[in-house]
Order: sequence, then structure tokens, then C-alpha cells
Amino acid sequence: MTTSSDNVGEGRLFPAMGNMSRWPWWALLIGLGAVVVVFNIFAAPAYKDAFGFISEGIITTVRVTLTAYGLAIIGGLFLGLGRVSHNIIYYNLSTMYVELIRGIPMLVIILYGAFVVVPLGLAIINTLGVWLAAVPLISPLGLAMQQVNIQQVDMSGRAIAGLAMGYAAFEAEVFRAGIQSIERGQMEAARSLGMNYVQAMRYVILPQAFRRVLPPLGNDFIAILKDSSLISVLAVRDITQLGKLYRARSFSSFEAYNTMAFLYLSMTFSLSMLVKFIERKVSHGR
Repeated sequence: MTTSSDNVGEGRLFPAMGNMSRWPWWALLIGLGAVVVVFNIFAAPAYKDAFGFISEGIITTVRVTLTAYGLAIIGGLFLGLGRVSHNIIYYNLSTMYVELIRGIPMLVIILYGAFVVVPLGLAIINTLGVWLAAVPLISPLGLAMQQVNIQQVDMSGRAIAGLAMGYAAFEAEVFRAGIQSIERGQMEAARSLGMNYVQAMRYVILPQAFRRVLPPLGNDFIAILKDSSLISVLAVRDITQLGKLYRARSFSSFEAYNTMAFLYLSMTFSLSMLVKFIERKVSHGR
């Protein structure tokens, strides 16, 4: 039977064994897999062809992700302010939106935004254009608004609208948590200096809250990058759509899906390292 003293003695005799058990072997295995894929991209003709075809979707994926995330941040900030507002209408409308959207799958939100919200929004613009066209000073604007139609909005724009709609609800909860994490005395001190509620939020609360929510905002950026693969259902030529097209054209499932996974993993892993760096800087600042 092995006693505790034997275990202690074994740890003293082989101190490296205990340290090796803490090594990130998972990262080493992922790195080896990535090296194999990179080697095949440069050496194997099938992988080189797949990479050349699928990598064209990187620009679309990044563009959709950045645009949708920027809109989601703006929408989430307004919704987050509504979630902590004392205005009963503002609070309830914001809460209703957040609770509804968070309970619907992202794929459904993208389809709803593309085929319901965007056409409805254009119909509202056309109606406003009819009214504005009757006003002499702004009749050119009204006529221009009447000319807007659904054919002018491509599927990429509709995909951005759907992703922004969905992630605005998630960013609202991030901002709400960040605002509520600030001590109540900060608001009271700002009001005692003569600031109104809006000024206190703008100059005192939000700068501190934004610093605290930077890490979760970074994590959500990684999440929206991965969820951007869902826009392939709208035939947007992103990485996923081009991967599916390459697989259908060449019947090379292994090369197509390995290349897709490698491209997404490369982007998300790089962003994860950046988010961890930001978290360390924020923690050090505190």
C-alpha cells in the first residue's frame, strides 16, 4: 500500500512530474493540429485549392462581424440605460426587448431581421417619404425616401441587421451589469456637485462602467464572430458559405471543413489572447 509519505517522497524525487501535469497539453495538441493543417495547405494540392477558395470569405466575415457588433454596442448601450432607468416606459420597453430576444435562437433572429424587420423598416421609410414630399422645403428628401426599395439592400446588409438585433440584447445586459456595479455613492456625489442624471451618467458612471465591461464585451465580439457563420443561410459569401460551396463543388468534405475550422479557430484564438491581455490590464489598473 502506498502511504502519504511515499507520495511526498515521490514528489520530492520527481518534482517535474507534478509541474508537467499542469502543462497546457490541450493547447499543445491544438497547436500540433494547426501545424498539420498549415503544412497541408502549402503542400497538399487539395488543401491549397480549398484554402484559396474559402479564404475569400474572410473579408465578408470580418466586415459583417465588425459592422453588426458596432451597431449592437450602440443599441445595447441605449437598452442597458433603459434597464437601469427610473422611467417606467423606457424601462419596460427595454426589458421587454431584452427578454424577448434572449429567448429566441440567433438563427431565427437573423431570418426575422432579414425578411421581416428590414422590409418593414423600408416600408416605414417609404411612408414617411410620402408625408415629407408634401412639405415644400424638404420635398426632395421625401422623394428620395420614396425611391428606397428592398432590392437596394443586399443579403449582407440584412444579415448585419439580424446579428445586430440579437446581440444588442446581450450587450444591454453587459452594460446593465457594468452600470449597477458602480457604487451608488458615485451617482450621489455627482448629483451633489450639481450634475443632472444625464450628466452624471455621461461623465461619472459610464466611463467607470465601460472600463469594467471591456472583457465581457471582448468575449461577445468573439461570440458574434462565431455566430456570423449563421448568415450562410442567407447565401452571404462568408467563410461558411464558401466552405459549403467548395464541398458541393469538389465533394472534398475533409479538406473543406478542416479549412473552415482552421480559419475560424485562428481568428477566435487570436482574439481570445487579446481579450486575456485586456483583462490583465484592467485588473492591474484596478
